Amino acid sequence: MINIESEPLKPFLNWKPNTWVMNPRQATGKTLIFTYRANTPEISGLVARVYYELYDGLPLLVKWLSLENTGIKPYKINRVVNEILAFVEEESAVVGKPEQMKKQHGLYVETNFAFNNAMRYDISDQTTHWLTDSSYTSQVNYNYETPCVLEVYPEKSPGIFIQPGETLRSVRSHELLQDSYDRERRGLAIRRMYRTVAPWTTQNPVFMHLISQNDRQVHDVVDQCAETGYEGIILSFGSHCNMEDTSAENILRWKTLAAYAHSKNVLLGSYALFSSRRISDEDDVTDPKTGHPGGAFFGNAPCFGSRWGIAFSNKIKYFLRETGFDIFENDGPYPGDVCASTTHPGHKNLDDSQWRQMEMQKELYHWCNENGVYVNAPDWYFFDGTHKIAIGYREVNFSLSREQQKILNRQNIYDGTWEKTPSMGWGFVPLTRYQGGGPEAVLEPLHEHLRDYEQLMVQYYGAGVQACYRGPRLFDTEATKNMVRRTIAWYKKYRDILNSDIIHLRRADGRDWDGILHVNPALETKGFVLIYNPLQTPVTRTLHIPLYYTGLDKNAVFFNDSETKELTLNRQYEVELAVAVPAGGWIWYGVR
Repeated sequence: MINIESEPLKPFLNWKPNTWVMNPRQATGKTLIFTYRANTPEISGLVARVYYELYDGLPLLVKWLSLENTGIKPYKINRVVNEILAFVEEESAVVGKPEQMKKQHGLYVETNFAFNNAMRYDISDQTTHWLTDSSYTSQVNYNYETPCVLEVYPEKSPGIFIQPGETLRSVRSHELLQDSYDRERRGLAIRRMYRTVAPWTTQNPVFMHLISQNDRQVHDVVDQCAETGYEGIILSFGSHCNMEDTSAENILRWKTLAAYAHSKNVLLGSYALFSSRRISDEDDVTDPKTGHPGGAFFGNAPCFGSRWGIAFSNKIKYFLRETGFDIFENDGPYPGDVCASTTHPGHKNLDDSQWRQMEMQKELYHWCNENGVYVNAPDWYFFDGTHKIAIGYREVNFSLSREQQKILNRQNIYDGTWEKTPSMGWGFVPLTRYQGGGPEAVLEPLHEHLRDYEQLMVQYYGAGVQACYRGPRLFDTEATKNMVRRTIAWYKKYRDILNSDIIHLRRADGRDWDGILHVNPALETKGFVLIYNPLQTPVTRTLHIPLYYTGLDKNAVFFNDSETKELTLNRQYEVELAVAVPAGGWIWYGVR
């Protein structure tokens, strides 16, 4: 060991928010740094630093290490294991294979090396490896097969060369202590970790997904956004914006439209496709099994380390910088494909291809954050700068009837917010036809389906979840405009509490009431409950509403636009709330 240092916690990203944000502050704490240099001549040029980041007010440790080549020759690193932890078993299993037994649940571990398009971290994880330890002879398992050692490292990075003067940084392991097996409480702790370590995920602008065919449509919808309180537009897939076109003519066109949007206090951004497309034999990922293009997650996909991939990143940055666009929606970002090419300039060969491509993608998202660009991306890159991911849904379900969609959307919200905060997920509302379905599946003409349009907006905004309202316009009549404006004003009035943690009350099943409760003891409005009735007849119910996480302990005032009532908490920190919910409708109460 050469040295031990302590310093104030530094921001991982130099983040510059340009939208509404729930937590605008970077985390505080301390970082401990242990520096080592090997005595062996063969690796004396390598300096290793181990970092322990400690966070104020949170039982969280973030651990990572760096390898700096201070010598005159390159070093090949076969594996960087940045964490090894040994645990006792959590069950009495005399027989059983490691995959059959429980893993350590008292410690939640998440790294910034995850991908799978699953919209969940546990399935997207690529770095946590549970191993057995036969030297742990007092374990219950007869064959010493308890999964009791956790090692953290990326599986598919078996050979990374560090050139002289270069530094290799490992994945970052977020290790969060848990105090319960209760699903809600565990989720609350994980959500707090995201808000603390990745505060950019608490940005949550109100945006529309515009299908545009010409500049006039963009101009008109900017005006509609300004009239209704919408804060941004994302030019959806199928629109006429091409972010890869960096010609002077195209840049000027979109710079002019962005300037007009900004004059109305409206953000402008666009969709760009990366993965599920074929570029060329030279630029696509090369299948290690065949030596030919193919074998990618999406069948064919470009390699980020190819000349095309490098140019893609540079074009996106140039377009965003020159036009002043505020939002970047990157569809199909690199999902962990390996590439056997030895001619791509961004990686050496198969061994380092996954690692180098991930580093390039992270660099793009870091750049976006540092330049005030909001990022939607459908994979788990939250710790490296993405702001939002799909909440989790099956796209063909938006071909179902509006009645079915309403229930399915509430199910998706309920299921997708156990570990994600409301601002981390997006949903979907097809204003026009999407992947099938007839007139019963869409909202256009909007004025003919005003009640459904309003309820879909209330469901999403009431959950604090932004949806992609995909279509050519936000309103078509004065009545539609007034409804949209009224709903957005309601959301903004209660925006802080609606972006706060969700307590799950009852999942939608179409048979009885369902609902959620927002909680935040730091606010004046400490709770917000939404109850839905999917039935064709009104329902009256007396519900037990859990208020422990609101911070209230004796009395609670429930209020909405038409009534106020004070209720007494029992010793389980619950109140009995009598509700009357109209047929096919909803009711809400703020809590203070």
